[in-house]
Amino acid sequence: MKIVERILIKVIIIQFIFLFFAQLILHQLDIFPQLEQLIKYEGVNENTFTEILQTFSE
Repeated sequence: MKIVERILIKVIIIQFIFLFFAQLILHQLDIFPQLEQLIKYEGVNENTFTEILQTFSE
């Protein structure tokens, strides 16, 4: 059972590292500018209702 637990912990750590680098690439380095427009349309960036309405009116 300890072997399975060690493997699961390693998989979780590797998944976290991949998630961190994917977030860094997609959001901080601005490699995909179209993704930023999609985020604005979904209203994920800001939590204000007026900002969401303004993105749809453009």
